[in-house]
Amino acid sequence: MFESAEIGHKLSKGEYKRIEPVLRAELLDTQYQLLKDAKVPVIVLISGVRGAGKGETVNLLNEWMDPRHIHTHAFDSPTDEERERPPMWRYWRALPPKGRIGILFGSWYTSPIIERVFKRASGSEMLRSIGEINRFEKMLADDGAVILKFWFHLSKKRQQKRLRELQANRETRWRITDRDWDFFKMYDRFYKVSQEALRESNTACAPWIVVEGSDPEYRAVTVGRTLLAAMKERLKNRPAPPATVAAPLQRPVDKRDLLSNLDLSLSVPKKRYEERLKKYQRELALLSRHPKFREHTVIAAFEGMDAAGKGSAIRRVTPALDARLYSTIPVAAPTDEERAQSYLWRFWRHLPMKGRITIYDRTWYGRVLVERIEGFATEADWMRAYSEINDFEEQLSRNGAVVCKYWLQISKDEQYRRFKEREKTRHKQFKITEEDWRNRKKWDEYQVAAADMIERTGTSYAPWTIVESNDKLHARIKIIKTLCERLEAALAA
Repeated sequence: MFESAEIGHKLSKGEYKRIEPVLRAELLDTQYQLLKDAKVPVIVLISGVRGAGKGETVNLLNEWMDPRHIHTHAFDSPTDEERERPPMWRYWRALPPKGRIGILFGSWYTSPIIERVFKRASGSEMLRSIGEINRFEKMLADDGAVILKFWFHLSKKRQQKRLRELQANRETRWRITDRDWDFFKMYDRFYKVSQEALRESNTACAPWIVVEGSDPEYRAVTVGRTLLAAMKERLKNRPAPPATVAAPLQRPVDKRDLLSNLDLSLSVPKKRYEERLKKYQRELALLSRHPKFREHTVIAAFEGMDAAGKGSAIRRVTPALDARLYSTIPVAAPTDEERAQSYLWRFWRHLPMKGRITIYDRTWYGRVLVERIEGFATEADWMRAYSEINDFEEQLSRNGAVVCKYWLQISKDEQYRRFKEREKTRHKQFKITEEDWRNRKKWDEYQVAAADMIERTGTSYAPWTIVESNDKLHARIKIIKTLCERLEAALAA
Protein backbone atom coordinates (compact mmCIF):
# COMPACT_ATOMS: atom_id res chain seq x y z
CA MET A 1 0.00 0.00 0.00
CA PHE A 2 2.98 2.32 0.32
CA GLU A 3 4.50 2.13 -3.17
CA SER A 4 2.48 5.02 -4.60
CA ALA A 5 3.52 7.19 -1.63
CA GLU A 6 7.20 6.92 -2.53
CA ILE A 7 7.18 8.40 -6.05
CA GLY A 8 7.80 12.00 -5.04
CA HIS A 9 4.35 13.61 -5.01
CA LYS A 10 4.71 17.37 -4.99
CA LEU A 11 2.68 20.55 -5.32
CA SER A 12 4.27 23.84 -6.34
CA LYS A 13 4.10 26.73 -3.91
CA GLY A 14 2.29 28.79 -6.52
CA GLU A 15 -0.36 26.13 -6.97
CA TYR A 16 -0.68 25.78 -3.21
CA LYS A 17 -1.20 29.53 -2.76
CA ARG A 18 -4.01 29.37 -5.31
CA ILE A 19 -5.73 26.40 -3.69
CA GLU A 20 -5.20 27.10 0.01
CA PRO A 21 -7.54 30.09 0.62
CA VAL A 22 -10.44 28.48 -1.22
CA LEU A 23 -9.90 25.13 0.50
CA ARG A 24 -9.75 26.53 4.01
CA ALA A 25 -12.86 28.66 3.43
CA GLU A 26 -14.79 25.63 2.22
CA LEU A 27 -13.57 23.56 5.14
CA LEU A 28 -14.72 26.21 7.60
CA ASP A 29 -18.14 26.58 5.94
CA THR A 30 -18.65 22.82 5.87
CA GLN A 31 -17.53 22.50 9.48
CA TYR A 32 -20.27 24.92 10.51
CA GLN A 33 -22.84 23.03 8.45
CA LEU A 34 -21.77 19.86 10.23
CA LEU A 35 -22.11 21.61 13.59
CA LYS A 36 -25.56 22.95 12.75
CA ASP A 37 -26.71 19.57 11.46
CA ALA A 38 -25.49 17.93 14.71
CA LYS A 39 -26.10 14.41 13.45
CA VAL A 40 -22.70 13.20 12.31
CA PRO A 41 -19.37 12.94 14.17
CA VAL A 42 -16.22 13.02 12.04
CA ILE A 43 -13.28 10.98 13.31
CA VAL A 44 -9.88 11.71 11.77
CA LEU A 45 -7.00 9.38 12.60
CA ILE A 46 -3.49 10.70 12.01
CA SER A 47 -0.92 7.91 11.89
CA GLY A 48 2.28 7.04 10.07
CA VAL A 49 6.05 7.23 10.18
CA ARG A 50 7.99 9.71 12.25
CA GLY A 51 8.97 12.92 10.54
CA ALA A 52 6.27 12.67 7.87
CA GLY A 53 4.43 15.84 8.88
CA LYS A 54 1.69 14.48 11.11
CA GLY A 55 2.00 17.19 13.76
CA GLU A 56 2.21 19.98 11.18
CA THR A 57 -0.95 18.69 9.51
CA VAL A 58 -2.89 18.54 12.79
CA ASN A 59 -1.86 22.12 13.55
CA LEU A 60 -2.86 23.22 10.05
CA LEU A 61 -6.34 21.68 10.31
CA ASN A 62 -6.88 23.51 13.59
CA GLU A 63 -5.70 26.70 11.91
CA TRP A 64 -7.92 26.31 8.85
CA MET A 65 -11.08 25.47 10.81
CA ASP A 66 -12.63 26.63 14.08
CA PRO A 67 -10.61 24.79 16.77
CA ARG A 68 -13.38 25.32 19.33
CA HIS A 69 -15.37 22.61 17.58
CA ILE A 70 -12.49 20.24 16.99
CA HIS A 71 -11.56 17.69 19.65
CA THR A 72 -7.82 17.11 19.22
CA HIS A 73 -6.17 14.33 21.20
CA ALA A 74 -2.55 13.24 21.01
CA PHE A 75 -1.83 9.73 22.24
CA ASP A 76 1.55 8.54 23.41
CA SER A 77 2.38 5.80 25.90
CA PRO A 78 -0.60 5.06 28.17
CA THR A 79 -0.73 6.90 31.48
CA ASP A 80 -1.01 5.01 34.77
CA GLU A 81 -4.75 5.75 34.77
CA GLU A 82 -5.13 4.35 31.26
CA ARG A 83 -3.14 1.19 32.01
CA GLU A 84 -5.64 0.42 34.75
CA ARG A 85 -8.40 -0.05 32.17
CA PRO A 86 -8.93 -1.88 28.86
CA PRO A 87 -6.74 -0.48 26.04
CA MET A 88 -9.70 1.03 24.16
CA TRP A 89 -10.89 3.05 27.18
CA ARG A 90 -8.80 6.10 26.38
CA TYR A 91 -10.01 6.15 22.78
CA TRP A 92 -13.66 5.86 23.72
CA ARG A 93 -13.25 8.91 25.94
CA ALA A 94 -11.78 10.87 23.03
CA LEU A 95 -14.59 10.22 20.55
CA PRO A 96 -16.20 13.44 19.31
CA PRO A 97 -19.95 14.01 19.77
CA LYS A 98 -22.27 14.42 16.81
CA GLY A 99 -21.62 17.63 14.90
CA ARG A 100 -17.96 17.80 15.93
CA ILE A 101 -14.66 16.74 14.43
CA GLY A 102 -12.28 14.59 16.43
CA ILE A 103 -8.62 14.48 15.42
CA LEU A 104 -6.78 11.58 17.01
CA PHE A 105 -3.04 12.04 16.65
CA GLY A 106 -1.89 8.50 17.17
CA SER A 107 -4.69 5.98 17.39
CA TRP A 108 -5.91 2.54 18.29
CA TYR A 109 -3.55 1.11 15.64
CA THR A 110 -0.38 2.25 17.37
CA SER A 111 -0.19 -0.39 20.08
CA PRO A 112 -0.91 -3.46 17.89
CA ILE A 113 1.73 -2.35 15.38
CA ILE A 114 4.42 -1.53 17.95
CA GLU A 115 3.75 -4.72 19.93
CA ARG A 116 4.19 -6.76 16.75
CA VAL A 117 7.29 -4.86 15.57
CA PHE A 118 9.05 -5.48 18.88
CA LYS A 119 7.83 -9.11 18.91
CA ARG A 120 5.87 -8.72 22.09
CA ALA A 121 2.85 -10.00 20.18
CA SER A 122 2.53 -12.75 17.59
CA GLY A 123 1.13 -12.27 14.12
CA SER A 124 -2.14 -13.93 15.14
CA GLU A 125 -2.42 -11.65 18.17
CA MET A 126 -2.00 -8.59 15.99
CA LEU A 127 -4.64 -9.87 13.58
CA ARG A 128 -7.00 -10.46 16.50
CA SER A 129 -6.47 -6.86 17.60
CA ILE A 130 -7.07 -5.60 14.06
CA GLY A 131 -10.24 -7.68 13.83
CA GLU A 132 -11.46 -6.11 17.06
CA ILE A 133 -10.68 -2.65 15.68
CA ASN A 134 -12.53 -3.41 12.44
CA ARG A 135 -15.64 -4.32 14.42
CA PHE A 136 -15.27 -1.18 16.55
CA GLU A 137 -15.01 1.04 13.47
CA LYS A 138 -17.95 -0.74 11.85
CA MET A 139 -20.03 -0.02 14.94
CA LEU A 140 -19.09 3.68 14.81
CA ALA A 141 -19.86 3.83 11.09
CA ASP A 142 -23.21 2.08 11.58
CA ASP A 143 -24.00 4.73 14.19
CA GLY A 144 -23.37 7.38 11.50
CA ALA A 145 -19.75 8.41 12.08
CA VAL A 146 -17.49 9.49 9.22
CA ILE A 147 -14.11 7.82 9.75
CA LEU A 148 -11.02 9.01 7.87
CA LYS A 149 -7.73 7.26 8.50
CA PHE A 150 -4.60 9.03 7.20
CA TRP A 151 -1.27 7.24 7.07
CA PHE A 152 1.66 9.60 6.49
CA HIS A 153 4.44 7.76 4.71
CA LEU A 154 8.08 8.39 3.84
CA SER A 155 10.50 6.10 2.08
CA LYS A 156 13.44 4.99 4.20
CA LYS A 157 15.78 7.37 2.43
CA ARG A 158 13.42 10.33 2.78
CA GLN A 159 12.72 9.61 6.43
CA GLN A 160 16.44 9.57 7.22
CA LYS A 161 16.86 12.86 5.39
CA ARG A 162 13.89 14.40 7.19
CA LEU A 163 15.12 13.37 10.64
CA ARG A 164 18.56 14.77 9.92
CA GLU A 165 17.11 18.07 8.71
CA LEU A 166 14.98 18.45 11.83
CA GLN A 167 17.91 17.58 14.07
CA ALA A 168 20.26 20.01 12.31
CA ASN A 169 17.87 22.94 12.74
CA ARG A 170 18.26 24.64 16.12
CA GLU A 171 14.54 25.46 16.22
CA THR A 172 13.34 21.91 15.50
CA ARG A 173 16.00 19.63 16.96
CA TRP A 174 13.97 19.27 20.17
CA ARG A 175 11.47 17.25 18.16
CA ILE A 176 13.96 14.46 17.44
CA THR A 177 14.73 12.01 20.21
CA ASP A 178 16.76 8.86 20.58
CA ARG A 179 13.50 6.96 20.25
CA ASP A 180 13.00 8.37 16.75
CA TRP A 181 16.36 7.02 15.66
CA ASP A 182 15.71 3.69 17.40
CA PHE A 183 12.49 3.36 15.42
CA PHE A 184 14.27 4.35 12.22
CA LYS A 185 16.75 1.48 12.69
CA MET A 186 13.73 -0.83 12.52
CA TYR A 187 12.25 0.87 9.45
CA ASP A 188 12.04 -2.33 7.40
CA ARG A 189 10.16 -4.19 10.09
CA PHE A 190 7.83 -1.26 10.71
CA TYR A 191 7.21 -1.13 6.95
CA LYS A 192 6.25 -4.79 6.79
CA VAL A 193 4.08 -4.84 9.91
CA SER A 194 2.35 -1.52 9.15
CA GLN A 195 1.57 -2.60 5.62
CA GLU A 196 -0.07 -5.77 6.91
CA ALA A 197 -2.05 -3.83 9.53
CA LEU A 198 -3.30 -1.34 6.95
CA ARG A 199 -4.21 -4.04 4.48
CA GLU A 200 -6.25 -5.93 7.09
CA SER A 201 -8.06 -2.77 8.28
CA ASN A 202 -8.70 -1.06 4.94
CA THR A 203 -12.48 -1.38 4.97
CA ALA A 204 -15.30 0.24 3.06
CA CYS A 205 -16.60 2.04 6.15
CA ALA A 206 -13.14 3.19 7.32
CA PRO A 207 -10.63 3.27 4.44
CA TRP A 208 -6.99 4.23 4.72
CA ILE A 209 -5.67 7.24 2.83
CA VAL A 210 -1.89 6.91 2.41
CA VAL A 211 -0.27 10.34 2.07
CA GLU A 212 3.31 10.92 0.96
CA GLY A 213 4.70 13.21 3.63
CA SER A 214 7.81 14.68 2.04
CA ASP A 215 6.15 17.77 0.48
CA PRO A 216 4.20 19.92 2.99
CA GLU A 217 2.02 21.56 0.33
CA TYR A 218 1.02 18.24 -1.22
CA ARG A 219 0.15 16.55 2.06
CA ALA A 220 -1.82 19.58 3.33
CA VAL A 221 -3.99 19.80 0.23
CA THR A 222 -4.45 16.01 0.09
CA VAL A 223 -5.68 15.82 3.67
CA GLY A 224 -7.78 19.01 3.42
CA ARG A 225 -9.54 17.98 0.21
CA THR A 226 -10.17 14.44 1.44
CA LEU A 227 -11.71 15.71 4.67
CA LEU A 228 -13.80 18.30 2.82
CA ALA A 229 -15.13 15.78 0.31
CA ALA A 230 -16.07 13.30 3.05
CA MET A 231 -17.95 15.91 5.09
CA LYS A 232 -19.78 17.28 2.06
CA GLU A 233 -20.76 13.83 0.90
CA ARG A 234 -22.20 12.90 4.29
CA LEU A 235 -24.12 16.17 4.61
CA LYS A 236 -25.50 15.75 1.11
CA ASN A 237 -26.26 12.03 1.14
CA ARG A 238 -27.31 10.20 4.28
CA PRO A 239 -26.19 6.58 4.12
CA ALA A 240 -28.94 4.01 3.97
CA PRO A 241 -29.70 2.38 7.33
CA PRO A 242 -27.50 -0.69 7.77
CA ALA A 243 -29.14 -3.99 6.96
CA THR A 244 -29.64 -6.57 9.67
CA VAL A 245 -26.61 -8.86 9.46
CA ALA A 246 -27.00 -10.92 12.65
CA ALA A 247 -28.34 -14.45 12.61
CA PRO A 248 -32.15 -14.43 12.82
CA LEU A 249 -33.83 -15.04 16.16
CA GLN A 250 -35.62 -18.36 16.47
CA ARG A 251 -38.82 -18.76 18.50
CA PRO A 252 -39.30 -22.17 20.22
CA VAL A 253 -42.34 -23.91 18.81
CA ASP A 254 -43.55 -24.74 22.33
CA LYS A 255 -43.01 -21.09 23.42
CA ARG A 256 -40.91 -22.16 26.41
CA ASP A 257 -37.67 -20.35 27.21
CA LEU A 258 -35.18 -19.85 30.02
CA LEU A 259 -37.46 -17.50 31.93
CA SER A 260 -40.74 -19.37 31.60
CA ASN A 261 -39.01 -22.49 32.87
CA LEU A 262 -37.88 -20.98 36.21
CA ASP A 263 -39.12 -22.18 39.58
CA LEU A 264 -40.26 -18.89 41.10
CA SER A 265 -41.45 -20.59 44.29
CA LEU A 266 -37.89 -20.83 45.65
CA SER A 267 -37.57 -19.11 49.02
CA VAL A 268 -35.35 -18.80 52.07
CA PRO A 269 -36.65 -18.67 55.68
CA LYS A 270 -35.97 -15.36 57.42
CA LYS A 271 -33.61 -16.79 60.04
CA ARG A 272 -31.58 -18.75 57.49
CA TYR A 273 -31.49 -15.66 55.29
CA GLU A 274 -29.94 -13.54 58.02
CA GLU A 275 -27.32 -16.19 58.78
CA ARG A 276 -26.34 -16.67 55.14
CA LEU A 277 -26.36 -12.95 54.35
CA LYS A 278 -23.84 -12.30 57.15
CA LYS A 279 -21.75 -15.24 55.96
CA TYR A 280 -21.53 -14.07 52.36
CA GLN A 281 -21.09 -10.40 53.25
CA ARG A 282 -18.14 -11.39 55.43
CA GLU A 283 -16.75 -13.55 52.61
CA LEU A 284 -17.15 -10.75 50.06
CA ALA A 285 -15.43 -8.30 52.42
CA LEU A 286 -12.41 -10.61 52.71
CA LEU A 287 -12.27 -11.31 48.96
CA SER A 288 -12.32 -7.60 48.10
CA ARG A 289 -9.36 -7.09 50.44
CA HIS A 290 -7.35 -10.02 49.10
CA PRO A 291 -3.88 -8.99 47.82
CA LYS A 292 -4.64 -10.36 44.33
CA PHE A 293 -7.85 -8.31 44.09
CA ARG A 294 -5.64 -5.41 42.98
CA GLU A 295 -5.17 -7.27 39.67
CA HIS A 296 -8.89 -7.30 38.92
CA THR A 297 -11.96 -5.17 38.64
CA VAL A 298 -15.53 -6.24 39.30
CA ILE A 299 -18.37 -5.18 37.02
CA ALA A 300 -21.74 -6.12 38.53
CA ALA A 301 -24.58 -5.52 36.06
CA PHE A 302 -28.19 -5.67 37.26
CA GLU A 303 -31.15 -6.08 34.92
CA GLY A 304 -34.64 -7.42 35.51
CA MET A 305 -38.35 -6.77 35.37
CA ASP A 306 -39.65 -3.62 37.08
CA ALA A 307 -40.00 -4.15 40.85
CA ALA A 308 -37.90 -7.31 40.76
CA GLY A 309 -35.71 -6.04 43.60
CA LYS A 310 -32.53 -4.80 41.91
CA GLY A 311 -32.07 -1.85 44.23
CA SER A 312 -32.65 -3.82 47.44
CA ALA A 313 -30.24 -6.53 46.25
CA ILE A 314 -27.55 -3.95 45.54
CA ARG A 315 -28.06 -2.53 49.04
CA ARG A 316 -27.20 -5.97 50.50
CA VAL A 317 -23.98 -6.15 48.50
CA THR A 318 -22.50 -2.73 49.25
CA PRO A 319 -22.31 -2.98 53.08
CA ALA A 320 -19.63 -5.66 52.62
CA LEU A 321 -17.43 -3.31 50.59
CA ASP A 322 -15.08 -0.47 51.46
CA ALA A 323 -16.98 2.63 50.33
CA ARG A 324 -13.77 3.96 48.77
CA LEU A 325 -13.54 0.97 46.42
CA TYR A 326 -16.92 0.90 44.73
CA SER A 327 -19.35 3.10 42.85
CA THR A 328 -22.97 2.52 41.90
CA ILE A 329 -24.13 3.83 38.54
CA PRO A 330 -27.91 4.19 38.19
CA VAL A 331 -28.81 4.15 34.50
CA ALA A 332 -31.79 6.12 33.25
CA ALA A 333 -32.70 7.63 29.88
CA PRO A 334 -29.57 9.01 28.19
CA THR A 335 -28.77 12.70 28.57
CA ASP A 336 -28.23 15.01 25.60
CA GLU A 337 -24.48 14.53 26.02
CA GLU A 338 -24.89 10.76 25.96
CA ARG A 339 -27.26 10.77 22.97
CA ALA A 340 -24.55 12.56 20.98
CA GLN A 341 -22.33 9.48 21.30
CA SER A 342 -22.49 5.78 20.50
CA TYR A 343 -24.71 3.99 23.04
CA LEU A 344 -21.79 2.19 24.76
CA TRP A 345 -19.89 5.43 25.37
CA ARG A 346 -21.62 6.25 28.66
CA PHE A 347 -20.71 2.84 30.05
CA TRP A 348 -17.07 2.91 28.94
CA ARG A 349 -16.58 6.23 30.71
CA HIS A 350 -17.50 4.73 34.10
CA LEU A 351 -15.22 1.69 33.97
CA PRO A 352 -13.31 1.28 37.24
CA MET A 353 -9.59 1.07 37.88
CA LYS A 354 -7.99 -2.19 38.97
CA GLY A 355 -8.95 -3.08 42.51
CA ARG A 356 -12.31 -1.31 42.23
CA ILE A 357 -15.94 -2.35 41.78
CA THR A 358 -18.61 -0.71 39.66
CA ILE A 359 -22.25 -1.68 40.08
CA TYR A 360 -24.61 -0.79 37.23
CA ASP A 361 -28.29 -0.51 38.16
CA ARG A 362 -29.54 -1.16 34.61
CA THR A 363 -26.99 -1.39 31.87
CA TRP A 364 -25.93 -1.39 28.22
CA TYR A 365 -28.56 -4.08 27.72
CA GLY A 366 -31.14 -1.34 27.44
CA ARG A 367 -30.23 -1.41 23.75
CA VAL A 368 -31.77 -4.87 23.31
CA LEU A 369 -34.56 -4.39 25.86
CA VAL A 370 -36.31 -1.02 26.16
CA GLU A 371 -34.80 0.44 22.96
CA ARG A 372 -35.87 -2.66 21.03
CA ILE A 373 -39.39 -2.73 22.44
CA GLU A 374 -40.07 1.01 22.33
CA GLY A 375 -38.61 1.43 18.84
CA PHE A 376 -35.81 3.77 19.97
CA ALA A 377 -33.39 1.59 17.99
CA THR A 378 -34.00 0.02 14.61
CA GLU A 379 -34.04 -3.74 14.27
CA ALA A 380 -30.65 -3.60 12.55
CA ASP A 381 -29.23 -1.54 15.43
CA TRP A 382 -30.41 -3.74 18.29
CA MET A 383 -29.64 -6.95 16.41
CA ARG A 384 -26.00 -5.94 15.87
CA ALA A 385 -25.81 -4.84 19.50
CA TYR A 386 -25.57 -8.45 20.69
CA SER A 387 -22.15 -8.93 19.10
CA GLU A 388 -21.04 -5.39 20.01
CA ILE A 389 -21.86 -6.06 23.66
CA ASN A 390 -20.05 -9.40 23.56
CA ASP A 391 -16.96 -7.62 22.19
CA PHE A 392 -17.22 -5.01 24.95
CA GLU A 393 -17.47 -7.61 27.72
CA GLU A 394 -14.66 -9.69 26.24
CA GLN A 395 -12.37 -6.66 26.38
CA LEU A 396 -13.34 -6.14 30.02
CA SER A 397 -12.64 -9.78 30.86
CA ARG A 398 -9.31 -9.82 29.04
CA ASN A 399 -8.26 -6.82 31.13
CA GLY A 400 -8.93 -8.69 34.37
CA ALA A 401 -12.56 -7.76 35.00
CA VAL A 402 -14.92 -10.17 36.71
CA VAL A 403 -18.17 -9.48 34.86
CA CYS A 404 -21.22 -10.58 36.86
CA LYS A 405 -24.56 -10.13 35.09
CA TYR A 406 -27.86 -10.65 36.89
CA TRP A 407 -31.35 -10.95 35.47
CA LEU A 408 -33.95 -10.73 38.25
CA GLN A 409 -37.16 -12.49 37.29
CA ILE A 410 -40.55 -12.28 39.01
CA SER A 411 -44.02 -13.42 38.00
CA LYS A 412 -46.53 -11.04 36.50
CA ASP A 413 -48.79 -11.47 39.55
CA GLU A 414 -45.95 -10.70 41.95
CA GLN A 415 -45.08 -7.57 39.99
CA TYR A 416 -48.69 -6.39 40.28
CA ARG A 417 -48.66 -6.99 44.03
CA ARG A 418 -45.44 -4.99 44.44
CA PHE A 419 -46.74 -2.15 42.26
CA LYS A 420 -49.87 -1.82 44.42
CA GLU A 421 -47.79 -2.00 47.60
CA ARG A 422 -45.60 0.82 46.37
CA GLU A 423 -48.64 2.96 45.66
CA LYS A 424 -49.92 2.44 49.22
CA THR A 425 -46.58 2.93 51.02
CA ARG A 426 -45.58 6.57 51.23
CA HIS A 427 -41.81 6.06 51.32
CA LYS A 428 -42.06 3.75 48.29
CA GLN A 429 -44.36 5.87 46.13
CA PHE A 430 -41.44 7.48 44.31
CA LYS A 431 -40.62 4.03 42.91
CA ILE A 432 -43.87 3.66 40.95
CA THR A 433 -44.74 5.81 37.93
CA GLU A 434 -47.12 5.77 35.00
CA GLU A 435 -44.19 4.52 32.96
CA ASP A 436 -44.06 1.37 35.09
CA TRP A 437 -47.72 0.63 34.46
CA ARG A 438 -47.29 1.31 30.76
CA ASN A 439 -44.30 -1.06 30.57
CA ARG A 440 -46.32 -3.73 32.35
CA LYS A 441 -48.69 -3.86 29.36
CA LYS A 442 -45.70 -5.04 27.31
CA TRP A 443 -44.80 -7.83 29.72
CA ASP A 444 -44.74 -10.54 27.06
CA GLU A 445 -42.51 -8.47 24.76
CA TYR A 446 -40.02 -7.88 27.57
CA GLN A 447 -39.96 -11.58 28.39
CA VAL A 448 -39.14 -12.49 24.80
CA ALA A 449 -36.49 -9.76 24.54
CA ALA A 450 -34.88 -10.81 27.83
CA ALA A 451 -34.74 -14.46 26.79
CA ASP A 452 -33.13 -13.49 23.47
CA MET A 453 -30.64 -11.28 25.31
CA ILE A 454 -29.60 -14.02 27.73
CA GLU A 455 -29.24 -16.58 24.95
CA ARG A 456 -27.13 -14.32 22.70
CA THR A 457 -24.90 -12.70 25.32
CA GLY A 458 -24.32 -15.46 27.85
CA THR A 459 -20.61 -16.23 27.43
CA SER A 460 -17.91 -18.08 29.31
CA TYR A 461 -16.25 -14.78 30.25
CA ALA A 462 -19.48 -12.95 31.14
CA PRO A 463 -22.21 -15.47 32.02
CA TRP A 464 -25.71 -14.53 33.11
CA THR A 465 -27.05 -15.46 36.52
CA ILE A 466 -30.83 -15.76 36.32
CA VAL A 467 -32.27 -14.99 39.74
CA GLU A 468 -35.66 -16.31 40.85
CA SER A 469 -36.89 -13.19 42.64
CA ASN A 470 -40.46 -13.73 43.80
CA ASP A 471 -38.85 -14.20 47.21
CA LYS A 472 -36.51 -11.27 47.75
CA LEU A 473 -34.56 -13.09 50.45
CA HIS A 474 -33.73 -15.95 48.11
CA ALA A 475 -32.75 -13.47 45.38
CA ARG A 476 -30.37 -11.51 47.59
CA ILE A 477 -28.59 -14.64 48.82
CA LYS A 478 -28.20 -16.04 45.30
CA ILE A 479 -26.77 -12.76 44.03
CA ILE A 480 -24.17 -12.22 46.75
CA LYS A 481 -23.24 -15.93 46.81
CA THR A 482 -22.66 -15.93 43.03
CA LEU A 483 -20.60 -12.75 43.29
CA CYS A 484 -18.39 -14.37 45.93
CA GLU A 485 -17.97 -17.53 43.86
CA ARG A 486 -17.01 -15.65 40.70
CA LEU A 487 -14.55 -13.42 42.52
CA GLU A 488 -13.02 -16.34 44.44
CA ALA A 489 -12.48 -18.26 41.18
CA ALA A 490 -10.78 -15.24 39.58
CA LEU A 491 -8.45 -14.76 42.54
CA ALA A 492 -7.54 -18.46 42.56
CA ALA A 493 -6.72 -18.55 38.81
